[in-house]
Amino acid sequence: MSIICALLGSLTLLDVLEGSQTTAASGPVQKAPVLNATAGPVQKAPVVNAAAGPVQKAPVFNATAGPVQKAPVLNATAGPVLEDPDFYAAHHAANLERYMKAKGVDEDGITDVLTRRNNAERQLIKYAFREATRKSLEESVKKALSGHYLEVVLAMLKTPARFDADQLKFATKIWATDRDILIEILASRNNTEIKAIRKAYKEDFYTELSKDINDATSGYFRKTLLVLAKGDRSEDTDLDDEFVDSDAGALYEAGEKRKGTDANAFINILTTRSFSHLRRVFQRYLNYSKHDLKTVLYLEFGGDLVNLLSTIVQCAISEPAYFALQLFRSMKGDGTRDRQLIRIMVSRHEVDMNEIKAQYKRMYGKALRKAIRDDTNGDYGKILVSLCGSD
Repeated sequence: MSIICALLGSLTLLDVLEGSQTTAASGPVQKAPVLNATAGPVQKAPVVNAAAGPVQKAPVFNATAGPVQKAPVLNATAGPVLEDPDFYAAHHAANLERYMKAKGVDEDGITDVLTRRNNAERQLIKYAFREATRKSLEESVKKALSGHYLEVVLAMLKTPARFDADQLKFATKIWATDRDILIEILASRNNTEIKAIRKAYKEDFYTELSKDINDATSGYFRKTLLVLAKGDRSEDTDLDDEFVDSDAGALYEAGEKRKGTDANAFINILTTRSFSHLRRVFQRYLNYSKHDLKTVLYLEFGGDLVNLLSTIVQCAISEPAYFALQLFRSMKGDGTRDRQLIRIMVSRHEVDMNEIKAQYKRMYGKALRKAIRDDTNGDYGKILVSLCGSD
């Protein structure tokens, strides 16, 4: 009996998977788990919005080979994750366990699994890992990995909404409020994403995002953030020329034309109008002034508020250009702003990474992959380069 127990105790998840294929004749086939975008496993297959990732179909079981999960096809501007017609979550979960148990830990294997899967698939792998090992994948990687490489892996294992919620919670700590994180996330995410973030924030931290923003900030900066955190920006793509002209004129009247500044007028227009409408307003503003609107913002405002309002303007014009700029800043000079670098690479690699790379090359004359290689090293640098994809 002791010999049998010893043999069973030595089995890995991969051994179990290879010896437990269920056929139609030997017993019922278990249905593959499907995950909710911000919570745990639920019965319905989740739909991931266009900015966070493509629609994830429920896994289909083969009677003898196990579940075959078809990977969604990403749009042309998204990151390097490619279609995989034979995705099998339990197989990848088994590989991750094997890589973490390897002598010295096989970081290259872990990187390969995680960066070749999209976020919806990584959620399925997490669930398969727990089902097979009765352990949390996050807790397991915390024991096996360390440093910035661990930070990237943990970020990739969160859903987009939960990752952003986690970043915002860090940013709203009263003793160390990070306004750059608040600005980047709330100015760049669309309505669907912001509402998912609010939901995840409430579920994970048992409080409202708006309450923490209110406690951590003040003045017009706080007011602007709170409006953005509602996720109520117009998404109307139909442009009204008279409305465009009215807003351009109102911005001129609220700033350059008067003594003092009507901050409320700027906040209202910049936080509620659609990005397509705002782009037209920025062009029309030049009919009223010799200055472009971004220059006007720096003439009229200062501090955190001007950084927030100017970020909205940049995102309305081109989000890929904005994120290219932020990536450049994260690696500029001595030292690296690792939290910012990790956040952007993880959050954008399935959204618009190819466009960001193109903008980075155009703006700085250097490939983003090379910039990352030059500024980072080891497994940390390798996983970021893998998220970046080919030039």
